[in-house]
Amino acid sequence: MKKDLHGEYFADAVATCACGAKYVVGSTKKEIEVEICSKCHPFYTGQEKVLDTAGRVDRFKKKIAKAAEVKAKTKKA
Repeated sequence: MKKDLHGEYFADAVATCACGAKYVVGSTKKEIEVEICSKCHPFYTGQEKVLDTAGRVDRFKKKIAKAAEVKAKTKKA
């Protein structure tokens, strides 16, 4: 590396999460604040919500089927 080109590296920098968890990391900043970490993220804590989109798909298919019925009836008349 070139001399005096790169910033100072802190091998003992502290990353602090909004939930209070602290991690020692390597960084060019001495202190880092993050909003979410592995201790509070829903994916890692098992609290993630699974959205049920099947209801939307079924309603859409019914709507299309009904429109096709109406179109077929108007063609006959």
